[in-house]
Amino acid sequence: QVQLVESGGGLVQAGGSLRLSCAASGGNFSLYTMAWFRQAPEKEREFVAALTWNGGSALYGNSAKGRFTISRDNAKNTGYLQMNSLNAEDAAFYYCAARRRHMGMTSAATEYGYWGQGTQVTVSS
Repeated sequence: QVQLVESGGGLVQAGGSLRLSCAASGGNFSLYTMAWFRQAPEKEREFVAALTWNGGSALYGNSAKGRFTISRDNAKNTGYLQMNSLNAEDAAFYYCAARRRHMGMTSAATEYGYWGQGTQVTVSS
């Protein structure tokens, strides 16, 4: 089964950009739909974006539309989340998730069976 490790988080100024990476191992990444979620302190986990196994179709949460872009490189077993125009509300732990590709995309966190440990994004004003 696939293991996921996120990287690329850190401190960024408001209005700035970050690119998060999700490195997959232990399985063929192209067999999985991938997604990004985030969770801020004392808040529920929030859907950010999802992408089909071949990158052909994406789904975005309202907070991500127009600012974030999800992508993947199956040859590198890596997924990405490009985040632009960051603001204080984007500060959170960001998690990569995956589910078998035949199951398609969903915004429901409970439907993803594979998770990374998360990477923290901090936005300074």
